[in-house]
Amino acid sequence: MPGASTETLFRSLRTSLMMFRISTFNMQNGQPWCDVDPDGRRIDLERTASFLQSLEADVLCLQEVEQGHDGGVQIDPPPHFGRLRELLPDYDAVFAYPAINKTEIPFGLGLAIFSRHPLTGFQSLHLPAAPLEFEFAGRLRQASPRLMIEAQTLCAGRMLPVFNTHLQAFFMIGGSSDDHPEQRRIVAERLRSVDGGAILAGDMNCAPGESLLEEFRESGLHTAQNHAVTWRRRPYVTDHIFFKGGLELIDARVVPTGCSDHHAVSADFCWC
Repeated sequence: MPGASTETLFRSLRTSLMMFRISTFNMQNGQPWCDVDPDGRRIDLERTASFLQSLEADVLCLQEVEQGHDGGVQIDPPPHFGRLRELLPDYDAVFAYPAINKTEIPFGLGLAIFSRHPLTGFQSLHLPAAPLEFEFAGRLRQASPRLMIEAQTLCAGRMLPVFNTHLQAFFMIGGSSDDHPEQRRIVAERLRSVDGGAILAGDMNCAPGESLLEEFRESGLHTAQNHAVTWRRRPYVTDHIFFKGGLELIDARVVPTGCSDHHAVSADFCWC
């Protein structure tokens, strides 16, 4: 672990080079990973917040912030988001739930963006559910509507549009995003409409062989990394930081953690 002087030098170097860091993390509603009980419901938001602070990110994009419930119940105000705001006082933050699905699987849901500078222009974009049914825990379920949120924030002296999303994991419910491409199509079209530099981060839930990366590349979006696995349950790269326009990628890495069934992804950028 680098000492305080090393961290100070690193921050100074980032500032002098006009670099900024984006991190994305599916936090599995604050449930630490346990090999012998991967689906346990023990919540440790203090551990999650400590890990997020260690990323030294200028902008954090978080997925699965809150716990989903059978029947589609969404607790308002969102308790995990509220606690993270207390634990990360140096960040401004925004949050949104997706549309309610009364047959929701009781996994994580809800998106947040945290930024060291004020967030402006917050919006959310509905991503409709696919017409797909499946069985889970003895009940017939419907695929869920999803969400993309967006806001602008100051990074290295310029305003940067930041988008955060969590797409349906079709490979988990007997489908493929190639067969049900509506959610990712809406995301790609929205990013295509943005002039200049922009960031799209999140859990894309893309399985090997699906064409999401190619579709996004056609919209001018390039992933910061696609070689290191980001999910513990299967050897998939599901979490991505995409960038477009006047941004130059300096470095990208997957940051292992036991705070979730996902690892974090961090990427350093500068303006071209």
